[in-house]
Amino acid sequence: MTVTAAAPAPDIEEDENSVSSAFRAYINRLRGGDVGSLPAVLGFVALVILFSVLRPDTFASSRNAANLLVQATPVIFIAMGLVFVLLLGEIDLGAGYTAGTSAAVMGVLMTNHGVGWPVAVAACIATGLVIGLTVGLLVARLNIPSFVVTLASFLGLQGVLLLIIGEGGTISITSPVIIGIMNNNLSPLMGWLLFAVVVLGYAANLLWTASARRRAGLPVASSAILVAKVLALAIPLGAATYLLNLERAVNPLIKSLRGIPIVVPFTLVFLLALTFLASRTAFGRHVYAVGGNTEAARRAGINVPSIKIMCFIIGSIMAAVAGILFASYNNSVSPTTGGSSTLLYAVGAAVIGGTSLFGGKGRVVDAILGGLVVAVIQNGLPLITQKAGIQLIVTGLVLLLAASVDAISRRRSAATGR
Repeated sequence: MTVTAAAPAPDIEEDENSVSSAFRAYINRLRGGDVGSLPAVLGFVALVILFSVLRPDTFASSRNAANLLVQATPVIFIAMGLVFVLLLGEIDLGAGYTAGTSAAVMGVLMTNHGVGWPVAVAACIATGLVIGLTVGLLVARLNIPSFVVTLASFLGLQGVLLLIIGEGGTISITSPVIIGIMNNNLSPLMGWLLFAVVVLGYAANLLWTASARRRAGLPVASSAILVAKVLALAIPLGAATYLLNLERAVNPLIKSLRGIPIVVPFTLVFLLALTFLASRTAFGRHVYAVGGNTEAARRAGINVPSIKIMCFIIGSIMAAVAGILFASYNNSVSPTTGGSSTLLYAVGAAVIGGTSLFGGKGRVVDAILGGLVVAVIQNGLPLITQKAGIQLIVTGLVLLLAASVDAISRRRSAATGR
């Protein structure tokens, strides 16, 4: 009788695309220095919990949540533009006053000359474009360090702003369209529709990416991982939508105040457009290449000067849009619009979110994450202490911590070869 040896039992190995294996891979990336936006997310959560515990009746209210989002938006827009400049390893110190100067041009045209808001907004954007083009040409063609060029623009644009408005002057903004950007809200129903569109759109993008990778023969994440990613977005967004849809008017019988601020979907449109530009186009790939190694990018045939010019233009155009938001929020433009600590907060927002000061690493969404952290600090600290010195010290320490994390992660990445 012939005895047939039983086939060896297959090794039971965990699916490399399971949630647990994906989690281990993520931990390994963290150990290798690829921390991404994790510090910003953890910082945001920790600060929200801290201020909610210390001031539950004020900070954790739906009214304050809406104010926080609205107040943060202009700085976030400047930061989204600065991400492209920082990806090159450059800096734009004049972005804040680019916002103020562009807004002043819009205000003068509408208020003093009776120009309609579409033309005035176009002139505002064109002003930002011209400023960005000028700075970009000086940096890319004449090889003047961006720190020097943008420091000059920081000083010069203050003068231009004063000449347009006049010292101590203020230009009132009366256009309902412009004012409504920062002061109106979606209806609760539209807010939930926006929530559904964002979550379903994100899920569709994950499925499309997985399908494309499968067709290309590349590893694809398991369904459990995809569901976990969708839930990680849907749960906090759902909670935020519910909170913002609560009544927050002092006297709702006179006027109800509910819903997501209109500036939120406005911001999402720019986030999607700039993210697509940075991650799905040849231009975006060239930006990362130039920021990672300028000489290698040049040898690869990339037009480095043109890439630099375009990044400064994008940064200045986004600053001009932020100028519109400043004018909408304040119902006016003054010589201080875009000044004070605006630029520092914008740079801080990008760096805190995970964009590297050394170039080559960062995402547009980093500006939003970091901007929310800065906004929580600005919003929550005054509820605890009225001392401006303490508020500035804390904000500075948070920025220093973010820069330290960036430096340490880069050193760790170099040591591990990642």
